[in-house]
Amino acid sequence: MTEVLNTTSSATLDEVLKTVELRREEFGDQKSVPVDVIAEFKKAGIYRAATPKQFGGDALQPADFLKIIERISAVDASAGWVASFGSALVYLAALPLETQAKLYAEGPDVVFAGGLFPVQKVDRLPGGWNVTGEWKFSSGCRGADIIGVGLAGGDDSNGKPLTALLRPDQVQIVENWDVIGLKGTGSNDLRVQGEFVPDEWTFVRGGEPTVDEPLYRYPAIAYAAQVLAAVNLGTGRAALDYAIQVGSGRSGITGAPKLADRAYYRIDIAKAEASLLSARAFFYEISEEVFATVSAGDPATDKQRALLRLASTHVAKVGAAAVQSAYTLSGTAAIYDSNPMQRYLRDASVVTQHAFLGDGIYDGAGAVLMGTPPSIPAFI
Repeated sequence: MTEVLNTTSSATLDEVLKTVELRREEFGDQKSVPVDVIAEFKKAGIYRAATPKQFGGDALQPADFLKIIERISAVDASAGWVASFGSALVYLAALPLETQAKLYAEGPDVVFAGGLFPVQKVDRLPGGWNVTGEWKFSSGCRGADIIGVGLAGGDDSNGKPLTALLRPDQVQIVENWDVIGLKGTGSNDLRVQGEFVPDEWTFVRGGEPTVDEPLYRYPAIAYAAQVLAAVNLGTGRAALDYAIQVGSGRSGITGAPKLADRAYYRIDIAKAEASLLSARAFFYEISEEVFATVSAGDPATDKQRALLRLASTHVAKVGAAAVQSAYTLSGTAAIYDSNPMQRYLRDASVVTQHAFLGDGIYDGAGAVLMGTPPSIPAFI
């Protein structure tokens, strides 16, 4: 399917996928997605997907954006992860409208990166904050137009954490992203020393939006989990497709039947396929249901919010399990670093380590479903 994301450009998602396929090894070697590739993502409209329509953006329905991330991730998980932050502008809808007008003054294609944890206590000054500190896991920070860092909230925010926005030249990127998977995300630390950030360039993370459009009534924290989980939908799909392709090939060098002729191979592939497609259906079904609710002017219910979180964690883990199944079936060939299964295995295992997708989410969702307050802060 050829899909034009940005109605003002001829760039298509198919063209982006070709670029990612050609250069994905480079992403891992450089430990980041290069800025010229980020520029291609912009041209295709990925970084206007969550920009309000009143500022020239697309404000895409979440399910539509998630399917884009899934497709990119099937080609390269790091590229999908970095592209997924095209959704992060939903947070920025809590900024004053005047600030958003300045943010999008040069166009709706804005790349946001955040190093939000650990939140830092900083000095309050008249009209703003004296920001100093260090923050972790700022995925895609090398290609960002605007960078957010997490501040400890006070009375003005009812104790909720704030995000302060800075220009890239106000932030030092600490190059310490040395990991086994998602190498190309460039999720380095950020360091800021004594930069003044006015109040109007801060907002409560997940706070009330000032933009009145359906996307910004969709649960922001849940959406942040969804876009990360979608990476493992794509990675799981890629691993199964590869295992199916290899299994359908020629017989082994020992003269044994080809893999597709072996019952255990067919059975495990079928089980993994059923699990992945079932989790995917749940994931998109609850997303579309919640968007329909908020589009009708009603708030998402606690149960809907919990199911969004549950579907995200579930699909991330099922996607990783699909990769593991495909890897196990692939035998000795999969142990070589040149085998695509190695990349799928490493990337999928890193996705499931994210705090938004941990096992604790099952507990939180179960609590809500049974009418018990969840123990996880800000779960719903």
